Amino acid sequence: KGLASQCSVQNALNALQYPAESPLKTLMHWTNPSRLRALSLLWALCLRALSLWAIALLGLCSCGLALARTAQWQAGWVSWVMDGDTLLVVLAEQHEPVKLRIQDIDAPESCQPGGEAARNAMIALALRQGVEVDLVAEDVYGRQVARVRRGELDLGAEMVRTGMAWAYRFNTGQGPYARLQRQAQQSQRGLFAAKESAMSPKVFRQFHGTCHADGSSP
Repeated sequence: KGLASQCSVQNALNALQYPAESPLKTLMHWTNPSRLRALSLLWALCLRALSLWAIALLGLCSCGLALARTAQWQAGWVSWVMDGDTLLVVLAEQHEPVKLRIQDIDAPESCQPGGEAARNAMIALALRQGVEVDLVAEDVYGRQVARVRRGELDLGAEMVRTGMAWAYRFNTGQGPYARLQRQAQQSQRGLFAAKESAMSPKVFRQFHGTCHADGSSP
């Protein structure tokens, strides 16, 4: 296959030899059907080469971004559970709690059906418990977005697994907990026990807004 490609390129280059002729003959040379076909072949080969380089470069960039950030776990203590995906955590060597939004999940709003059940589930998992926190980012409401685990238990994964929260990026088919949500729905666990009443927090907010007078997310 490689030899055939080399022959095709060489044939195309031979067909494009520039003649030392008059302008009219030069024009006829470039408009010759065989040379037009050769130009098309060279153009196609160039585009293929560029696309392969672009794919390779994108892959290298993706790997670099994935390797750029490593988890930085720090100890903390859960002083309060605001709802099924938001905690107040006192981090090690700090005196004031930090509001943490658990990454990649979305629990029901506090005023939404299922909101109290989701909060109670998180209370059972985390309230007044020692945890480890990996701070990832800050959301538009000023909360720290973090992964939180208690020992080896990933709190976000457990909430989704038991049907007490939605995988945050589930609608796009992405996110680390999408499979767990599908399993919870199929098994009708937690909030999915009654399929007709299970409304994702995202849809609830679209129809009813948030549960807070100032419009902020819980």
